[in-house]
Amino acid sequence: MLMHPIRRLAVVTALLGSTLAASGCLPLAATGMAVGAMAALDRRTVGAQTEDTEIELRAGNRMPDAIKGARGVAITSYNRRVLLTGQVPDEASKVDAERAVRQVPGVREVFNELELGNRVTFSTAANDSAITARIKAGFVEQKALNSNAVKVVTENGVVYLMGLLSQREGPAYATVASRVTGVRRVVTLYEYVTEEELARITAR
Repeated sequence: MLMHPIRRLAVVTALLGSTLAASGCLPLAATGMAVGAMAALDRRTVGAQTEDTEIELRAGNRMPDAIKGARGVAITSYNRRVLLTGQVPDEASKVDAERAVRQVPGVREVFNELELGNRVTFSTAANDSAITARIKAGFVEQKALNSNAVKVVTENGVVYLMGLLSQREGPAYATVASRVTGVRRVVTLYEYVTEEELARITAR
């Protein structure tokens, strides 16, 4: 039986909130409110947001059976376009990881940015998180930018930007990201829409 997109998102939100609350990371009520607010500001439809969460979960569940060193792989889905980042031991594992993701229902496209080698150190991972936070803060500071329109992923100093943007908007986000200390390179994986499509999206 198919579940209505809004109800599916509510279920996913509840599951995520329960996990965070159980671990003591955040109060359950605050978690639900924060996730709900972010979902409302996202340019993806509610259905697409839910599908992306499901894709990430399903792909993550497949990964341990597909390759060795699966813990070094990060999976990010935005509007059913999947980005693979992290480290794998060899080229065969890189190919197998992508194949596993492509077999997940709903996946439209895969960007395989996996590197060969050992997992990054804890300090590198912490620095990546700090870079992502600084980039997001930079978006907020630029009043002309919608900080919720772009997904930021940082891996070993390389920044990946995903989002539904017009050709006019794209360069501004990349410029902000490139100016953050510690960024080695910025890779834009935008899904471009026309100005007319953008107007419809933002009017929802």
